[in-house]
Amino acid sequence: MSGRLIEGRRTAFFAVVSAPDRQSSMKIENALLARGILALSLTLISVPATVRAQAVEHLTITQPGGMPGLPVVTGIERGSNSVTIQWDGPPGYYRIYESQDLANGTWQQAGPPVAARRATITVLHSNAFFRVSGPAPQYAGSQACLECHESIHNEAMHTRHAHALDTLKQIHQANNPACLVCHTVGYGLPTGFVDESRTPHLAGVQCENCHGPAAAHAANDSDPTLRPRADFASTVCGGCHTGSHHPTYDEWKTSGHAVVVEDMNASSRIDSCGRCHSGSVRLAMLKNGPLPHGDANHGIGCVTCHDPHRSTGHPAQLRNPTASTNDYFLSSSDVFADTYDPDINVCAQCHNHRGATWTSSTRPPHHSPQYNMLVGTVGVLPEGMTSGVGAHGRFVEKQCAGCHMEKAEYESEAHPASTGHRFNVSTYASCGQCHPFPELLAAFATTAVSNQIVQLKEALDLWGETRAPEPLRTKYGALAWEYTTPGSLSAGGSGPSSSEQALIPENIRKARFNLYVVLYDGSFGVHNGAHASGLLEAARNWVRQELDP
Repeated sequence: MSGRLIEGRRTAFFAVVSAPDRQSSMKIENALLARGILALSLTLISVPATVRAQAVEHLTITQPGGMPGLPVVTGIERGSNSVTIQWDGPPGYYRIYESQDLANGTWQQAGPPVAARRATITVLHSNAFFRVSGPAPQYAGSQACLECHESIHNEAMHTRHAHALDTLKQIHQANNPACLVCHTVGYGLPTGFVDESRTPHLAGVQCENCHGPAAAHAANDSDPTLRPRADFASTVCGGCHTGSHHPTYDEWKTSGHAVVVEDMNASSRIDSCGRCHSGSVRLAMLKNGPLPHGDANHGIGCVTCHDPHRSTGHPAQLRNPTASTNDYFLSSSDVFADTYDPDINVCAQCHNHRGATWTSSTRPPHHSPQYNMLVGTVGVLPEGMTSGVGAHGRFVEKQCAGCHMEKAEYESEAHPASTGHRFNVSTYASCGQCHPFPELLAAFATTAVSNQIVQLKEALDLWGETRAPEPLRTKYGALAWEYTTPGSLSAGGSGPSSSEQALIPENIRKARFNLYVVLYDGSFGVHNGAHASGLLEAARNWVRQELDP
């Protein structure tokens, strides 16, 4: 199979035609034509299937300018005698037309109008062509939103987005078509931005960049089919925040934040795990809205941490500050609205120990105690011994972001910009401001803590094999010190049951808790070296007490 996708001023045309030497492949190319109607022609001999649509529709592909103002094909799926077409575009009704021969120009409507941007067409011919006709984009500018959305409008108009065209003027690119599509409303589309003299009301990034053309909605706000989309998908932002000059979206896609590894729609997870593992769940909780049942499998995206409407408060339109030193955690059983603290470090909102204590025996603490390690408030210390905020928590102005979000300006295509949205420590440039030879210092510190972890694990194993109570020793051996569901340091089988956990001495339970807190912090002492070493030293002393005859 071969084919091409052609988009332009009034029509986006998609064609798939059979080719004897490429029966199972499809080539898609972009080129300019006229926009406004999306036409799709298909040869039904071997149309490859694509990913099925989600239960709730979200923008699945990035488009320059944000929310597409015109139909864009996002999926084609062939059935035994049908074709399912999926597309993105403005709100409103779409009509599907069918033709057996493009040459004669005869089109017949195939099925009723649809507003779902997805349709399944039953095909009665071996070679059928389809055209999907959608609503033309009608842009009105943010003033049309003011009457009903005054507070949001007034704040959004003071954001950097609203002055996006001014940034082009400052670098003498205000007439560059490649830039205007992301710095104005609807550039290149009918009723979109032309220039400041003719369309001043569409200058800058406004409501319709993210929500789609809204003139029809403003004229008839009671019609739900005309209501602009409020989509939290990061693809909305990714249409502009991409490329070598500002690769925010490209970097985010490679990070752990973009991924949901387990089904968050499950009733056992959506309200507990979902608050930090699902962007849609957390956004619903921040807005005190209903949980998005059936729509929870979305990663921690742009609007989870950034409020696109915010013009005051924290930098980069963040919902929370970049630094804090107060202790904080949010247990999975806590009522979110009662425990949420907007003044806590934006990363700490999720990277906290979640209420873990040494008295728990079911499983080790969660892999998220980073903030509490940074401020020295997690783990067990001997009576009379205290810890506190580490140097990185006190002296790095932006704390987590200061090290994990190093930025670099664009130099060339060989040396593109970096926005830090991979969230990994890629260089030691920021460390060098305070530490000479930071690479060597980091290697020394992490090696020392790693060795302490290994030694403590060996001591606990020895206790399990030689000093554990006889029922545990004979049944579990080296696993006798572990949680019922062992942590990642132990392999092969489960640990002592919930009733058997009572046989494990308090010293051993405190030691294992400290061990896993330091291990699951993941920095091997870099976040707070003194606190990490203190926890491991206390744990070793407790195990020694249990090993002594």
